[in-house]
Amino acid sequence: MGTGSDMYRQQILDHYKNPRNYGELDDATFEHVGENPMCGDTIKLFVKLDDDDETIAGVSFIGDGCAISQASASLLSGELRGMTIPEVRAMDRDDIIDMLGVEISPMRVKCAVLAEKVAQDGAAIYVGDKELEETTTEEDSES
Repeated sequence: MGTGSDMYRQQILDHYKNPRNYGELDDATFEHVGENPMCGDTIKLFVKLDDDDETIAGVSFIGDGCAISQASASLLSGELRGMTIPEVRAMDRDDIIDMLGVEISPMRVKCAVLAEKVAQDGAAIYVGDKELEETTTEEDSES
């Protein structure tokens, strides 16, 4: 355990305790909500697009849950600004795990990627590729 991972732990705790871009965006172009039922995390993301209707001009979120899910939403809210909808949709879990900078156990990956999935589903719904009330990390929960 080097000091590198401690620094990232601090970053996660900092974003958890002092989330960036927390709150509702009044003039959001679209918003979407998701949850990770396993852990009880919920995140609602608000996205404002630029006049080109593709570039993200502003992002905020509300929600609650474990430190990883909330820190990930806080970090992602900063990363998304300036990205385009296709770029957001092309992200994968490695992008999020790199952003968090810590080893995420398989059990916690769903916490880490919740915000990303909410952003991607919100974007897909906005452009008309998907119809979904709410994102969940339990895709195959119909057992």
